[in-house]
Amino acid sequence: MKKNLLLLGLSVLLLSGCSFFGFGQNDEATIPVSAPETSETQETPETSETLQAEAKMVNADGNELGVVNFTESNEGVMISLNLKDVPEGERGIHIHAVGKCEPPTFESAGDHFNPTEMKHGVENPEGPHAGDLPNVTPENGVVASEYLAKNLTLQKGMANSLLDEDGSAIVLHENADDYKTDPSGESGGRIGCGVITPIE
Repeated sequence: MKKNLLLLGLSVLLLSGCSFFGFGQNDEATIPVSAPETSETQETPETSETLQAEAKMVNADGNELGVVNFTESNEGVMISLNLKDVPEGERGIHIHAVGKCEPPTFESAGDHFNPTEMKHGVENPEGPHAGDLPNVTPENGVVASEYLAKNLTLQKGMANSLLDEDGSAIVLHENADDYKTDPSGESGGRIGCGVITPIE
């Protein structure tokens, strides 16, 4: 794969099949997300030490939207979204820097998770943030998708760990991310949030 082009694939477990979206960044500046192409890239050690986490996402009214699961793999962190009652339309979703979800605005989750101090967006020549993820598009309110965030980890003590001292959260936004506008891709207000919590 050429250094100036990394592909991000989003594998949707609905009727939409697979879609892909490109990165125009170099290897050093990029924190890629991709769908696993083979079973090998999905493998995690089958031991009790496999690192896992979850986020129970709620909306601004405190109603449950579902669960997002995180699993450490040899390639990064596998993120699996299983959400319901998501308003129709394309919506941004990101990892945020603080593990706190206080409704109704969820501003308590802080800015995007960005340990490398980049600009926002995979189409931004100075980006992306580590917490930048593909947009989601619910079907009948349901989002069921899975992708691999290659430069994230669940290993504590690492600069790009989702389980750092103040934790992290996954946040759903009211608008689609345009993948280029700093600091949040014009994705608008926060309509859902879940604290990322380790599974012991």
